[in-house]
Amino acid sequence: MDFYKGKKILVTGGTGLVGMQLVPMLIEAGASVRVAALDDPSRAPAGAEYRRLDLTDITHALAAAEGVEIVFHLACIKGSPKMVREKPASYFTPMILFNTNMLEAARRRGVKRYLYTSTNGIYTPAEVLVEDDLWKGMPSPNDWYAGWAKRMGEVQAEAYKIQYGWEKISIIRPANIYGPHDIFEGEGAMVVPSLIRRASAGENPFVVWGDGSPVRDLIHAKDVARAMLFVVENGINIPVNVGSGGAGTTIRELVEIVTGFMDPQPEILWDPTKPMGDRKRVLDTNRIESYGFKPRISLAEGIRETMRWYQEHRDLAAKKAYVA
Repeated sequence: MDFYKGKKILVTGGTGLVGMQLVPMLIEAGASVRVAALDDPSRAPAGAEYRRLDLTDITHALAAAEGVEIVFHLACIKGSPKMVREKPASYFTPMILFNTNMLEAARRRGVKRYLYTSTNGIYTPAEVLVEDDLWKGMPSPNDWYAGWAKRMGEVQAEAYKIQYGWEKISIIRPANIYGPHDIFEGEGAMVVPSLIRRASAGENPFVVWGDGSPVRDLIHAKDVARAMLFVVENGINIPVNVGSGGAGTTIRELVEIVTGFMDPQPEILWDPTKPMGDRKRVLDTNRIESYGFKPRISLAEGIRETMRWYQEHRDLAAKKAYVA
C-alpha cells in the first residue's frame, strides 16, 4: 500500500469498530494518522494522534481536518433498533450534523480524497440490495432515521462533486459489520455483539427474539477496513456495497455459530412474539468485486475471534461511547 506512505490522514470515529482495524493498517502503510472521536483516550489506537472532538460542532470538524490530505469519515451513532425507535432525535440529529460538518470542513481545508461511510439501512427492503436501486423507494421503517441521515450525506457528497468539482469522494455502503471493539453493552449493542455478550456470560436457556428466519449479510470489520483502503486508493467515486458476497446468513444460523463456542451448550429458545426486523437484507457486491475486491474472513472465524477478544477485553469494551 505505497499509496498511503507519508500521507497525513484523518480517521473520524477511529476508536470504533472499523476504525480500530483501519488505523493500524494505515500506520503500517506509513501514513501519519489523526483520530477524532469522543471515546475515552484509553481507547485511542497506538501510534495515532488522538483528538477528542465533537464533530457536531463545525469548529471541531475544522480542527480535525486541518493539515490532512485524506479523510476517512467513519464516525456514527451506534444504536440498536430499540434505541432508534425510542430515541430517534438523539440518533438522527447528531448524524446529520457531523456528516454535514465533516464534509464541509474537509472542503474548506483542501482535503484531496474523502471516504463517506454510508449504510445498508438506506435501501428499500428487497431480495438483494443493488447500488443503483437506491432511489426506487424509501428506507425500511426499521432503519428510517439512519437511512435518511445517511442518504442526506450521500446527497451532500454528490452536490460537492457537481459544484466544486471534487471527484475524489468515495462512498461505501457496508453490510452488518461485526468484530472486536464493537459496542457489546446497553442500547448501542447490535445483534452480533449482543449475542456474543450473552454467550460469554453463559446464559442458559439462551432466549432469542423472533423465529430465526430473517437473513442478514454479515462482514468482519477488518474486511470493511480493507475495502475502505481499496476504494480510496483506486479513486472509486461511485457508491459501492461492501458485504460478504454470499446469500446471507439466517439469524438461526448465526445463533448456532455463536452458541457453538459455548461450553456447555445451552438450550436455545425462540420468542416469535418479539420484533424481527426486515425479512432479508443482503447486498449485491458485484460492483466492488468487478474492481478486484473480495472479503477474506469467514463468519465462523470472525465470530470466534470476536468472542475471544470480548472475553479478554470486557473492561475496554465497557468504555465504548455510542458515538463511534
